[in-house]
Amino acid sequence: MKLIKSQMTLRRTITSLVLGAAALLSAAATPVAAATDDDSFFTHLHTEKAMANVTVSPGRAGPVEIAIQLETTDEAPLTAKAVSVTLVDTQTGRKLAPVEATRDGEDGWRVKVAQLTPGRWMLGLGIAISEADHVNVESPILIK
Repeated sequence: MKLIKSQMTLRRTITSLVLGAAALLSAAATPVAAATDDDSFFTHLHTEKAMANVTVSPGRAGPVEIAIQLETTDEAPLTAKAVSVTLVDTQTGRKLAPVEATRDGEDGWRVKVAQLTPGRWMLGLGIAISEADHVNVESPILIK
């Protein structure tokens, strides 16, 4: 009987640990990135205050356009005051000058970059939600 109670307690403990770890992982500001079928590169960035869906088109070397769709953490459109984009080549450390995005609708923003070289880049977003509330988030991207 004691063995059965010990096994049940162990199962509950393991289940609690797994659920706790899953909750911690989902709460972290973890970007998700993927190449899409149309030769664009998509990444989803989120923090405790904001989320951004970012598409780099095309996802290959040359001139690119970066489209940014902002959302609140409950997936409602987020109207920000300003958005800036930074790009750093992670292999060479070369940093392109920050670019202010132009508004594209209520929650959308766009940036045109004259030239990206192939490789891994770190894309950073500076989101001014209000005069006093700013969010910075970054994600690695891959340019072919």
